Amino acid sequence: MPEARLSDGSTIEIEVRGTGPAVLLPVDPRPARGARAEELRRWGMDPALGHSLVEGLADAFRVAAFDYEGHVMAAPRADTLTPGTVAADLLAIADAAGAGRFAYYGYSWLALSGLQLALRTDRLSALVMGGFPPLGGPYAEMLRVTSATHRMAAEAAEGGRPPAGGGEEADWSALEVALTEPQARQFVTLYRALRDFDDRAAQKEVTCPRLCFVGSADEITYGGRWGGVHVDLAGPVLGRRAELESLGWRVRVLDGLDHTQAMQPARVLPVVRPWLLSVTGR
Repeated sequence: MPEARLSDGSTIEIEVRGTGPAVLLPVDPRPARGARAEELRRWGMDPALGHSLVEGLADAFRVAAFDYEGHVMAAPRADTLTPGTVAADLLAIADAAGAGRFAYYGYSWLALSGLQLALRTDRLSALVMGGFPPLGGPYAEMLRVTSATHRMAAEAAEGGRPPAGGGEEADWSALEVALTEPQARQFVTLYRALRDFDDRAAQKEVTCPRLCFVGSADEITYGGRWGGVHVDLAGPVLGRRAELESLGWRVRVLDGLDHTQAMQPARVLPVVRPWLLSVTGR
């Protein structure tokens, strides 16, 4: 199994499957088991999410799967998780996987990372953003949410309260007790670096084929501890669909689905697989 050396000097394992055009998937290719699998099921998550995505693509593509989120949660980049370092890491992973040109699929913050990657390389053959809008993204709102989450994680650490367990890709109101202070701070670092990002101006720099999709119910209003912040991930896609399409995006809206529901393999593969086949000539 190949390994890539990342920008902080750490290494990450990559599982490479299949033959054909290269696709980078920042997902854990190993199914969760035991108590962890049961916990994920309670959150409405497929315990084999990453594995299922790999299996669904590896017959037509050379898939390089790597658990980037798990990596940064295990060794937090408290002050260095920036768009630039994430993009550098993704390129290092592509190099280690032997992918000169490659498609990239990411969901949620890993989707916005794909947009940042597209602005920093000409090696992308295709870009898929799931669960985060390419235009009108809620960067300011996510900075407020992650800053509040970090404050609560820091208070818990100061009070000697250990973090409790939580689900992957759940909303931040549920995750605040699950994150350590460094884990939470790295996402503040990421969104702080993006607070002045102009995603409209960035559109002319993204020239590869591109697809975005979102659940139509993907929004959440956070409680008082977060200042009542409303994070709307569906609204910018629904409201600007015609503009996105005029800018070159293929847009898919998954009716009635929220953030967690829209990221499950049974929903993702029917959208992503045929589109990737069409743009890669398979």
